[in-house]
Amino acid sequence: MTPKNSEISLEDRITGALVGAAVGDALGGPVEGYSPEQILERHAGRVHGIVGPWNGDAWRTARPIAPYHKGDGHVTDDTLMTHALIRVYDRVRDHLDAYAIADHLVPDLMTNPRWIPELEATALPLQRIFLAEKWLVARLHYGHVDPREAGVGNIVNCGAAMYMAPVGLVNAANPQAAYTEALDIAGAHQSSYGREAAGVFAAAVAAAAAPGATPDSVVTTCLSVAKDGTRTAIEQVCEVATQHTDFESALLPLRKAVAPYDTVGPDYRTPSLGARRPSRLHTIEELPIALAMVLVAAGDYRRAVLGAVNYGRDCDSIATMAGALAGALGSPVPDDWSKTVSEASRLDLWEPATTLTAVTREIFDRDVTHRRTHEAAFAELGGPRCSD
Repeated sequence: MTPKNSEISLEDRITGALVGAAVGDALGGPVEGYSPEQILERHAGRVHGIVGPWNGDAWRTARPIAPYHKGDGHVTDDTLMTHALIRVYDRVRDHLDAYAIADHLVPDLMTNPRWIPELEATALPLQRIFLAEKWLVARLHYGHVDPREAGVGNIVNCGAAMYMAPVGLVNAANPQAAYTEALDIAGAHQSSYGREAAGVFAAAVAAAAAPGATPDSVVTTCLSVAKDGTRTAIEQVCEVATQHTDFESALLPLRKAVAPYDTVGPDYRTPSLGARRPSRLHTIEELPIALAMVLVAAGDYRRAVLGAVNYGRDCDSIATMAGALAGALGSPVPDDWSKTVSEASRLDLWEPATTLTAVTREIFDRDVTHRRTHEAAFAELGGPRCSD
């Protein structure tokens, strides 16, 4: 019997979110960059699970994907960066800021070889991550830029948002704190609506991890913290999502709803001239669509992730976000998917969740001590007495 949402433990929510994000990432990877119509034609129908590379055995040389083996259950840079951020939490064992990214995340990317599923080799994570993530190394390690400002000048995309689920989980049931912490962290990586999306996604995950949370309550939380074009896009896209209960009928309406706020344009692989530039009017596409797919699926993991995957475009990141949200809400990740992805990627998908759960409890205990110290001091200043 599936437990009620209010009965799901912190550990189970963290595990569901992190495993769910990784599995969504792996499912979306092989169809990333294509349209729903192209996906339909290539796979003779919709994608319903783990599939192979778009170009089959020619993946090593086929452009524009080469030399990455996307498909067959391989996670992408979304998961590599998520796990890297968890390692930073494990080392710092406290809330993070932009300086923690400079002091710990960047050295980890540069100096610690790891198994990279898409390269089928042990390599530095730096050799796999996208140019927008290499920006972290260029600006923080080589440029010695103030970490709080290092994200300025980078292309504005979902690069920071895609790995912010751990921030939401560390601040489980406290979306405002998650938003604030993620904005600080993301300042080292992104600016404008890319940074804003990182904060809002972290808040969404924190909201999804709260007892009794629903897809509607998660969206309401996002609207309470989001600013500018990010807020408007979420509102418009999620309004459209409420009119659908099946992702097939929602694919085109959701794309139409987000298009006015998305700078990339109709051809994902040929971005418009104004693509990924700072703006107060625009948003990344991935976050509103991920939230919409969770709404369409009524929080069901399988349906939300498959909707994200079949949407195409940057669907590995959309499915990463949708998977994290559905998992945090308590919808189970299919065992066959998680086991296949873990084996194919040669990654223990559950160990990072165990690590982050322990760190989250430590951080919460420290937060309580800090809060009680503050309450006692404020009471001495004439404020109300705090209760034990």
